[in-house]
Amino acid sequence: MLRRRAEGGLRAREEAGGAHRYKMREKLVSIGDDYWIEDAAGERAFKVDGKALRIRNTLILQNREGQELYKIQERMLHIRDTMEIEKAEGGTAATIKKALISPLRDRWTVKIPGGEDWDVQGNILDHEYRIEAGRKRVAEASKKWFRIRDSYGVEVEPGYDDGLVLAITAAIDQMAHD
Repeated sequence: MLRRRAEGGLRAREEAGGAHRYKMREKLVSIGDDYWIEDAAGERAFKVDGKALRIRNTLILQNREGQELYKIQERMLHIRDTMEIEKAEGGTAATIKKALISPLRDRWTVKIPGGEDWDVQGNILDHEYRIEAGRKRVAEASKKWFRIRDSYGVEVEPGYDDGLVLAITAAIDQMAHD
């Protein structure tokens, strides 16, 4: 009963311009596999297409109509783990780097060209982490919102590009499990 109220409250909050919540699958995709990201109502919102036959790991984030939004690729020849997210129309949308030393928690940096860098901190492997721009929350990943095995939620704050945040989340998931 409480679960229904919480979901109904979420839907009302989304309609009023609140945060958007999505359901992601752990170990998102193997290269060559496809996966749908669902919204809080269980509707297909974005598709992750794992492109096969490529030298580098490549994921494509598409909207529900199949239009490519972002391409997620490993950057080769870097000391640190690095992935780049490219816009469909060309140009870098974000570059994700894992911190070299991270004593207590996982730490990642997301460089947004022409914008403020984002910090990702928390337990990446357990999908309990926050993405922040300065001290402002951009998104949060957590298993607490969905009780489905091998799934976790991503809640994106208003004013941020949901597709970009989900592409960043997919890239971090891919990097953490490689």
